[in-house]
Amino acid sequence: MPEIRACLFDLDGVLVDTAKYHFIAWKQTADSLGVPFDEQDNELLKGVSRRGSLDYILNKGNLHLSEERIELILDAKNSHYLRLVGDMTPDEVLPGVFDFLHALKLEGIKISLGSASKNAQLILDKCELSPLFDAIVDGRHCTHSKPHPEVFERGMQALNSKPTETVVFEDAINGISAGNYAGCYTIGIGEPDVLKEADLVVSGFADKTPQSLFAQLKKTGKPKIIA
Repeated sequence: MPEIRACLFDLDGVLVDTAKYHFIAWKQTADSLGVPFDEQDNELLKGVSRRGSLDYILNKGNLHLSEERIELILDAKNSHYLRLVGDMTPDEVLPGVFDFLHALKLEGIKISLGSASKNAQLILDKCELSPLFDAIVDGRHCTHSKPHPEVFERGMQALNSKPTETVVFEDAINGISAGNYAGCYTIGIGEPDVLKEADLVVSGFADKTPQSLFAQLKKTGKPKIIA
């Protein structure tokens, strides 16, 4: 296994806990359209673009709307979401994240965001995470949604790293698939029975160090493992 030179991080559910805000905003949207929407639906939208998420709701409700109406709905959803995240603080950064990112910086390992969110910069700023990133690749820069690997391919380009020396951190099935398609090592943040395709699955960053996780990847190679 080559030396790890770069790490690419999803945002929601990996670095910060914004899933609850997405759920509130998407549920309001679905309710306004008369489409049932629960937390299981919200789970399926992790890593999916805003338009892709609305398409999921419309398909579930067998609804066919004009592009003009769709744009109005997307704007309304985003406005609601922005109101919700506008008061975020560093206290909403998930446990262990600050220490883990600082440790990467001390090791000289480059860091990029790889998120479908078009509001990623706002959230990073609110949570005081922006200074720790060498590059930010988000929904503003990509044409394709995960599981397409574009967001991580662009992240590697920004950091000048190769797939075999890059680790992707994700909490969603689509995100893990995108990292695997990009040829990177993948570490899932969450439940091993959900993130089965990840090379390594951990519950979070608390009490974890970059070297301890990379040692596990090096020891096992590419087989799927749980820690």
